[in-house]
Amino acid sequence: MELVCPAGTPAALRAAVEAGAHTVYCGFADETNARNFPGLNFSREEMAESVAYAHARGSKVLCAINTFPRAGDEDLWHRAVADAKTAGVDAVILADTGLLAHAAETHPDLRLHLSVQAAAANPDAINFYAEAFGVKRVVLPRVLTVAEITAINREIDVETEVFVFGGLCVMAEGRCSLSSYATGRSPNMNGVCSPASHVVYSEEGPELAARLGGFTIHKTPKSAAAPYPTLCKGCFTSDEQTGHIFEDPVSLDATHLIPALAKAGVSALKIEGRQRSRAYVAQVVRTFRAAVEAQAAGRPLPESALSSLTEGQAATTGAYAKTWR
Repeated sequence: MELVCPAGTPAALRAAVEAGAHTVYCGFADETNARNFPGLNFSREEMAESVAYAHARGSKVLCAINTFPRAGDEDLWHRAVADAKTAGVDAVILADTGLLAHAAETHPDLRLHLSVQAAAANPDAINFYAEAFGVKRVVLPRVLTVAEITAINREIDVETEVFVFGGLCVMAEGRCSLSSYATGRSPNMNGVCSPASHVVYSEEGPELAARLGGFTIHKTPKSAAAPYPTLCKGCFTSDEQTGHIFEDPVSLDATHLIPALAKAGVSALKIEGRQRSRAYVAQVVRTFRAAVEAQAAGRPLPESALSSLTEGQAATTGAYAKTWR
């Protein structure tokens, strides 16, 4: 299976390629991509240089243009698609139907992938995108079990890509409004979930309080590690019980499910983390490249050594193995 790896900077892209990434995904330094953090992403010149670097070493590059354009301001997104093609990327990752239509009509030879932000999670939706716009691959949202992915792959003729490591989105991506409600900025339009500009930490007696948009998300002892205040992993009180109502602050690690995902017909495995360091990227890519090669050769998977890189030093398989359905 193809290993699709993150790069938030040109240095991280080079680290991913050198560590064995089959494919690297990245985005421009503006709100056209869903990791629009200060100090991250690529200028047009950096994108072209990075594509050339990757291609010279046998790796592919995907450009994420996966936010939703504002009405009347589509030119920024249209230019991003055109500039990605000029840079020589192997595919663009899109979510918006209008932008997909524009790309298919204006750049018919440009390969289109459907972003997880489109939240296409059933055969009817996926087949619509394939038939209407010629989409070749869909990134599935992180709310499906392996059995559900298997069933979907039986009824579609496009490739599927699934997340196997990194930050865990516990909602249907593209349809979550929690961060928008708290901050007034939409992750799907402005490109940032739980933007740092809306995060505030304050000492309250023996505790450190973490707030997002004025909402208290966590209170931890000052000596303890404080998780980043993301609403879906917040600690709340409900029915006289306090805890993580939606999901614990942990990371996704589906390493041991690689054989099952291969059997399910998955074409590509995606690692999350465009906001991570190049050291993080290199270590995760090396680990998963070894796992993918072992699976392809029929060898036992190597033991994962990535626990130190997970949120809270804890991991979960998320919805892949959920039984509450």
